[in-house]
Amino acid sequence: MSGQLPVVAVVGRPNVGKSTFFNRVLGRRDAIVDEHPGVTRDRHFALADWAGRSFFIVDTGGVIEGSDEPLDRLIRSQALAAVEEADVIVFLVDGRDGVHPQDERIADILRGTGRPLLLVVNKLDNLPADAARHDFWRLGLGDPLPVSAISGKGSGDILDRILAALPERTEAPPPEDLRIAVVGKPNVGKSSFVNRLFGEERVIVSPVPGTTRDPVDSTFVYEGKRLTFIDTAGLRRHSQINESIEYYSSLRAHRVIREADVCLVLVDATEGVTHQDMKIMEAAWEAGCGLVMGVNKWDLVEKDHKTAPDFEKAFQARAPFLAEVPIFFLSALTGLRVRKALDLLLAVAEQRRRRIPTHEVNETLEELTRHQPAPHSRGRPVRLRYGSQVDTEPPTFVVFSNLPEEIPQNYVRYLQNGFRAAWGFAGVPLRIRIRGSSQGRRAPS
Repeated sequence: MSGQLPVVAVVGRPNVGKSTFFNRVLGRRDAIVDEHPGVTRDRHFALADWAGRSFFIVDTGGVIEGSDEPLDRLIRSQALAAVEEADVIVFLVDGRDGVHPQDERIADILRGTGRPLLLVVNKLDNLPADAARHDFWRLGLGDPLPVSAISGKGSGDILDRILAALPERTEAPPPEDLRIAVVGKPNVGKSSFVNRLFGEERVIVSPVPGTTRDPVDSTFVYEGKRLTFIDTAGLRRHSQINESIEYYSSLRAHRVIREADVCLVLVDATEGVTHQDMKIMEAAWEAGCGLVMGVNKWDLVEKDHKTAPDFEKAFQARAPFLAEVPIFFLSALTGLRVRKALDLLLAVAEQRRRRIPTHEVNETLEELTRHQPAPHSRGRPVRLRYGSQVDTEPPTFVVFSNLPEEIPQNYVRYLQNGFRAAWGFAGVPLRIRIRGSSQGRRAPS
């Protein structure tokens, strides 16, 4: 798949510091850290960035080889599933404890995977003086790399080694191509929608939730553009993901979202927009995707002339930041309005690639600030001097101010709403960055 983000899995026996290392890479406390072994029972993944390269990092439960305890077996199966999915494996061991029999058993498993593997010795807090890492040469996995995840010592070197081991970047799809992720909860009708759109059984359809495990690509040409639809596995809340295969279906779906131009989020008309639907849309929005919402199974809803408008109003009241997302009502079973999705998806993709001339940006910015100036900060006037669009996909604007740190988020939202009123950007996240400017600097022509 073009542009697919690689996966780095962190594995090891319990309580060697995997979650601490995971948090160190992310720069935040995303995973639960506790001195008691086994706190991380399921896998946990997040997007990480280092030196301009992005990848998913996966924090796994501690592997306990040979244990017959049900929870230990589950953790082992999930961690080993991480190995199967990973592009690079970080095998974390405890430098204070030395080589543990569990480390040797895990090393035997990892040695035969064929995946790039880094042996990382954690809890070496006296680097570079601490030489305990050399004991781990006996595992036969190459150079033991030292780190103190809790203090951060050595973590930059480890990240450099991870980047060196990642697969080469693949080229992005040509600009005339449009990648569309079809996402939603299990059994909402994603596969039925894709099959109806293509007029044939492209993907398995079953009333059993979770039939689609891997993303399935289907491509055709519409209005002179090549559209590739990726039918993903249903996204569940993490607390509901128990099977290893389902967890990694979720990870793959999140990867697809980040690589897509537009996400078509299908919701079940008989259930309404659920909390999980909202989380899916937020994930797509934060990733910079265009967004269209399709309300499936509309044939099963009792309705009158106000049912659809009431549905839209309720959704917009619940998620004001998604108020401009196009909504259409369909039935994948009967074919009702399925083809309407194509025009909406193309329109959103066009908005996502739109570029506004700098003079228009500054004319609109001047009008907005004249109508509602930025609030003063401790008696000092806050001025927005000029702005410019610096990127597309999604549209991103930079606005320069004399006091950029003093501009509150609600005023940034006011600017976003003003920009949308001027130019539309329906179904597209619109980003505004506030930057500092010198007193005499003028807007570019």
